[in-house]
Amino acid sequence: MRAMLVCGLAACIALSGCSSIFDKHVEYTYIEPDDYPILKAVGYAPISAQPSDNKSQRTLLAIKASKLEAYRELAEQVYGQKISAGTTVQNSIAHNDQLQSKVQGVIKGAQVIKTYAVGDTYATELQLDMKRVHDLYIGEIKPREVKKVTYY
Repeated sequence: MRAMLVCGLAACIALSGCSSIFDKHVEYTYIEPDDYPILKAVGYAPISAQPSDNKSQRTLLAIKASKLEAYRELAEQVYGQKISAGTTVQNSIAHNDQLQSKVQGVIKGAQVIKTYAVGDTYATELQLDMKRVHDLYIGEIKPREVKKVTYY
């Protein structure tokens, strides 16, 4: 038993020693996409439905709500939507039918193109240039692929 323990310990030392014999140097090259799409989104909000007695304040709230709706639409395009649904059936009759949608993500680099009123509705148009997003991303995290590995 003691001999097996000594042999096992010697084998572990020998194997761990072999891994430090070779050292390596890795060179990376940076990856850049061939083309960059431009995503567009429009958000709408009713002015008269905003919770205020002051017309100017209702307009400002509609502007803000339409901008948030446009950002939501951009997030849907970039990240997609999570859809949850459920139906309760009793005696072959649907009693409770539920559908829920959820969008979650971070949008960086979007630009407001236009914001304007159309009758009682306020609209905001956003644009997300993926080249700009790529440049922001490269500034934070440098994506790379292995270019060359040299073993010594």
